[in-house]
Amino acid sequence: MYKIAVVGDRDSILGFQALGLSVFPVKTAEEARVQVNQLAKEDYAIIYLTEQLGQQLADVLSRYENQVTPAIILIPGKEGSLGIGMKNITSAVERAVGADIL
Repeated sequence: MYKIAVVGDRDSILGFQALGLSVFPVKTAEEARVQVNQLAKEDYAIIYLTEQLGQQLADVLSRYENQVTPAIILIPGKEGSLGIGMKNITSAVERAVGADIL
């Protein structure tokens, strides 16, 4: 059975633990890089990653972009949204549907 993980700074992701998701607090982008690559090798189908870390890990995002699993989805951190996550979702929907329906 596939699992869902959340990677980011402790304050941004701790609430997801109450929802039953696996949380992996990291302090640096390098820690996040190692953690995401490790989770991708395990049974994690979805990895939520804070936008603040996502903008520093463009190489990791592009590595998994065209793979079925894991789906790496950027979420706002405690500092607020940078708009990157929504832009990525809009782009994925546009590729799938052929038009911007959002």
